[in-house]
Amino acid sequence: MVSSRRTAVGNGLAPTFGPPKVRRIRFPFGEPAPMNHHFVEGDIAFSHLVAVLSAVFPPGEEAFIRSVRRVEHRIDDPVLKRRIAGFIGQESVHGQEHRRLNQKLIDMGYPFVRLFMFGRDSRRQRAVVWIEHRMPSVAQLAVTAAAEHYTAILAERVLSSPEIQAIPQDTEVRNLFNWHALEELEHKSVAFDVYRAVGGPEWLRIGVMAAIYGLTIPLVTSGVLLSIATDLRGWRPLRVLRGTIDLLRGPLVNGLMADLRTYMRPGFHPDDIDTLALLERWRRELFGDAGSLVDHLK
Repeated sequence: MVSSRRTAVGNGLAPTFGPPKVRRIRFPFGEPAPMNHHFVEGDIAFSHLVAVLSAVFPPGEEAFIRSVRRVEHRIDDPVLKRRIAGFIGQESVHGQEHRRLNQKLIDMGYPFVRLFMFGRDSRRQRAVVWIEHRMPSVAQLAVTAAAEHYTAILAERVLSSPEIQAIPQDTEVRNLFNWHALEELEHKSVAFDVYRAVGGPEWLRIGVMAAIYGLTIPLVTSGVLLSIATDLRGWRPLRVLRGTIDLLRGPLVNGLMADLRTYMRPGFHPDDIDTLALLERWRRELFGDAGSLVDHLK
């Protein structure tokens, strides 16, 4: 559905609800009750998918921030600059809280997560930054815009599906992903609009997404299988097989690739997918006067 709730702002398009709001928040993982090892209803495959997603978020979000900061000096529009500031603030807090969850997962016996827990001054981090600086800035930004479409599509599914919300799992992990999903929808078009504002061509935007799209299934599948392989409690082949089949048929994954393909349509804009009503509902539910996460704010 094409949204009518967009207004032209400078070289990009901005949602009418304003710049993303940065919320300082803290989740008490494993407190007061300890987390179950397979924290998604004892589902091995789903638990490891969530763990892998959480593992890649901090380094990914730090890369997204760097890509936008690299071209920020070329942005003159004051509204877009405020949206960039909100985007950077939200992504920074996301990284902090996912790092805290990731450390908890490592302590619980998810060693694969450690692969993504490298520090800002580590060799791996320096290697990533070295590669980024040898990419054209617009290409690096195209990767960020494509990745933000992934997170926005996943976020919409998480927040709009009663079936996903009904899956029994650790309360604070659910809270983390609901908050993260809300904010991903709030800033879903920022990197895209920055890309347009600096003159990013349509062919590069679509080509970068096509390359990432082709790698999605093999990379995610390999990551989840490796994570399960390093979890001694996860060596339950029949349970893993049943869980994998349920996951592929379920509301998070079923039809996901078709939704992701919308980004490759010429002329696409993230706000063509109208999520404003969903945002308003979840802002009230999580951070309204009686919101479930108000007491988590710092």
